[in-house]
Amino acid sequence: MSNARGAPILQVEHLTMRFGGLVAVNDLSFTASSGEITALIGPNGAGKTTVFNCITGFYKPTEGRIALRHGGDGIWEELPALTDSSRRSIKRGDDALFLLERLPDFLVTQKARVARTFQNIRLFQGMTVLENLLIAQHNPLMLASGFTFLGLLGLPVYRSAEAEAIERARFWLEKIRLIDRADDPAGDLPYGDQRRLEIARAMCTSPVLLCLDEPAAGLNPRESAELNVLLNSIRQDFPVSILLIEHDMSVVMEISDHIVVLDYGTKISDGSPEEIRNDQRVIAAYLGVEDEDVEKVEAEVGL
Repeated sequence: MSNARGAPILQVEHLTMRFGGLVAVNDLSFTASSGEITALIGPNGAGKTTVFNCITGFYKPTEGRIALRHGGDGIWEELPALTDSSRRSIKRGDDALFLLERLPDFLVTQKARVARTFQNIRLFQGMTVLENLLIAQHNPLMLASGFTFLGLLGLPVYRSAEAEAIERARFWLEKIRLIDRADDPAGDLPYGDQRRLEIARAMCTSPVLLCLDEPAAGLNPRESAELNVLLNSIRQDFPVSILLIEHDMSVVMEISDHIVVLDYGTKISDGSPEEIRNDQRVIAAYLGVEDEDVEKVEAEVGL
């Protein structure tokens, strides 16, 4: 089962999230395409993390629909029928369609195969680097173990699953150049290595959508460049699409195929990096001025 590159994989339609009288996200619609990197950007407080929390099941949106597909593009034909029913998902052969706003967070990860990293690193600091990647594969290992019974007996089905999990973990440790630190506590790694390990841990869940919340936060220029190489490699070599929140515009503009810009919870722009770079509304939002004052402020600061 694979998603055709460039075809829609995620559709966010009229997403609204209210907290009492506060509208954190206001009628947001956008599409992320398969095999591409879609960036969600905007000033602090624009509602970006709230959107992530809705997509990944941490929040249940006040209004709107979040549809994710696996496999062929034709499965979108089932969306109206799925929306009109109370069902959470539908399968047709090897293809599947999920309404994420109806799924609890653990099923967004387990069934819909959406993986996420956070702005603040959430590794298991006391566990080894290798153990962090193995624990990401907890669900298939528990299933293969018959929920511990088969594992205790050491039956072949569990030994095979365990060997496969270790091999996948070793693959990602090689890819992020941490194989020599496999037995070290994750908390002993330098900050940039911890960031890459967190992404590798997410990839060990075999996601179709990888959501990265400020992966370049706190990185120096060299580490940001290494992050760009890793994310480009993931996009090119694996059947996964990437949705990221990022404030580092050098990262966003270099690796993104598509950018969505939020300001105070409302979408103000949506397009290619070149289109976003030249959009006066985006410049105004980042500079904190009205649209008509952009040229004046740009001249004053030498832009």
